[in-house]
Amino acid sequence: MNHNFPQNLHIHPTAPAGDQSGNFSVESQEEAIRRFGIAGKVWEAAYILKDYIDPPQDHIFDPPLFRVSDGRRIVELGSGSGIVAATLANALNSTDIMFVTDLPEVCPLLQQNLCLSETIRVRPLSWGDKAHADCIASELSPSPLTHIICSDLVYFPDLLAPLLRSLIHLTSHPFVAAPSDVQLVISYKIRSLAKETPFWSMFGVWFDFAPVLVQKTSGGPWQRLGVGLEDPTFVFVARRREESYGWDLPPNDVDVMHGVVSRGSLAPMSDDTFETLLLMSLE
Repeated sequence: MNHNFPQNLHIHPTAPAGDQSGNFSVESQEEAIRRFGIAGKVWEAAYILKDYIDPPQDHIFDPPLFRVSDGRRIVELGSGSGIVAATLANALNSTDIMFVTDLPEVCPLLQQNLCLSETIRVRPLSWGDKAHADCIASELSPSPLTHIICSDLVYFPDLLAPLLRSLIHLTSHPFVAAPSDVQLVISYKIRSLAKETPFWSMFGVWFDFAPVLVQKTSGGPWQRLGVGLEDPTFVFVARRREESYGWDLPPNDVDVMHGVVSRGSLAPMSDDTFETLLLMSLE
């Protein structure tokens, strides 16, 4: 199955105010969708992630995306059209390196849409493919990864286990030297809770995560970033659970999505962080 061209799914461009021209315009997306399928569309959660990367002047975020201003090592998974990477590129300097990744057949779209340099590098990284991940690790060495960026990647059920595998690979040796080294940022729009909640139940087994909060610089209450949008949308910041570094990742995707042996036990495990956050957001 070619996941970039799913049957019976009609894909249309998105275009919020302020994003009407250039490589991510409606016209550019239409052409990219014809050539690359769903990878050519700018999916909705990318726009809220752009705000987190490049905050409006009257907003502050907790936690901030970057706590250091140089030497950052970033991998973006499932970069698609590259709109998030293009925004990130404006925040980087010559001491930083960002790997912008997707399926090998999508990399030409990223190369077309981004200004490549020693700082911005397009690389293939199919989810769950450890060989692809190891190639990036060899380029990173000896520097540890500092950030993983994901935008709107939680959708097709049969891709959830490979996605989780990649996140675990990228937060393990040789990418990190210590559990706290790498910060994982995920923007997410709810489309089908029944299909997507299993991912978050397993993600929470391996990662501790919480939503990004936003406050106006003029004062007022802190709110979850994404409150007020038409569809429930989140930006989560996560780090690997320290105890998970002693666990074995099951070779079988079914076991991965059922939490089998995740904690060195045959008893399936799960986590309810996402359900708790969802209930809190509805109050």
